[in-house]
Amino acid sequence: MSETHSPTGSSSALRLDERLRDTRLFFSQALRTFKATGSVVPSSPALAHAMAEHIRERPVPGQPLRILEVGAGTGAITRGLADAMIPGDTADLVESNPEFAAHLAELLTTDPDLARIAENSTVHARLVDEMGTDRTYGVIASGLPFANFAAEDVEGILDYYFTVLEPGGYLSFYGYLYTKEVKAVIARREDYLRQARTSWVVQDWIDRYGVRSERVYANVPPAFVHHLRKPA
Repeated sequence: MSETHSPTGSSSALRLDERLRDTRLFFSQALRTFKATGSVVPSSPALAHAMAEHIRERPVPGQPLRILEVGAGTGAITRGLADAMIPGDTADLVESNPEFAAHLAELLTTDPDLARIAENSTVHARLVDEMGTDRTYGVIASGLPFANFAAEDVEGILDYYFTVLEPGGYLSFYGYLYTKEVKAVIARREDYLRQARTSWVVQDWIDRYGVRSERVYANVPPAFVHHLRKPA
């Protein structure tokens, strides 16, 4: 008797294979460039879902959005954004690591979850401050590991986000729970003080523009997500 394979089974196997490739690539690059990645495993679907909140709950139902994702990595968060996108939405996916950027560009043509947004999405293999200010966005999703950056760099990045964010638009970014407490115990004093200064900068922006924060325990490591809104 001949063996048959359902389209659903083939699609699921392809998705699993893609996720395994993502994890292997992310892990290998994270070991070399931990400061820029901030983790050794890709973000979870639960975290991706949280980051896409303001794409799902757009201010005007059915109105297309321009979306900016920064630190797109191997596409773990991108999948959550893609799931929430509707026809007419466009996405600029910024990833400074050339290995990640090339992998993400390939996924837009091979991964079933991402191929449907490929026509309206562009991968940019550059730093976010090289993107310029000629385009504005209704939603920005940032995966940059602020805890690993200097305070003045984080200030500059957040200022850039709010420059290109449309009035009334949303910025969502995440970090990892308990990193400051862990560093207080194991890190060198200068590293701990650098992260403390960075935390003060981030908290200042949250105090001014934050609308909601949430914790995502179904992630490794557990994460928080902050949602900020530019005044209309």
